[in-house]
Amino acid sequence: MIGIVDYGVGNIFSLCSSFEKIGFDAKLLREPEKLAECERIILPGVGAFGDAREKLRSSGMEESLLNEVKKGKPMLGICLGMQLLFEKSFEFGEYDGLGLVKGSIRPITDVIPKDFAVPHIGWNALDFSDDELFKYIKKGDFVYFVHSFYGADCEESVIATTEYGAKLTAAVRNGNVAGVQFHPEKSGEVGLAILRAFCEMKGD
Repeated sequence: MIGIVDYGVGNIFSLCSSFEKIGFDAKLLREPEKLAECERIILPGVGAFGDAREKLRSSGMEESLLNEVKKGKPMLGICLGMQLLFEKSFEFGEYDGLGLVKGSIRPITDVIPKDFAVPHIGWNALDFSDDELFKYIKKGDFVYFVHSFYGADCEESVIATTEYGAKLTAAVRNGNVAGVQFHPEKSGEVGLAILRAFCEMKGD
């Protein structure tokens, strides 16, 4: 079973529909102890980093999630869920992340041209390394992004990038923990193929 962490800041219903389409059982989880019953974990997220981190902590999900990750269980962070994996975020202040991926979350305005729109919204091509998360897609396939911040100082963990006036982090991986900045649940067949690959990803 795929456990989708429901802590009040995610695109959770479209995620459930996506897993149903590819034939995998996924459930929304609000009780921390239920994470132990899952084979894999999805950490979604939409909104502000600081607020999401506080909700994750106050819900009791953070401690359980970290315990399951330490056991080697595969986890995928999506959009803000990916950003929460990092050590620190500089989104409207300075906040500590979960520390599962080295690096920080910074404004894309630091690196993109001034005439590029923020947030970055739309379809962009992926360039990726040889990683099992992308085994069912090809380089140049398009996925859907909505973000104003990006993963920085994380070269050792980057497995995919996209171009938006600059090369931006599109996906990261650290062992059994992966994260994607884009929304696979909004990315058509390409997104479904990535979710299928995650469902087949081996844990540590």
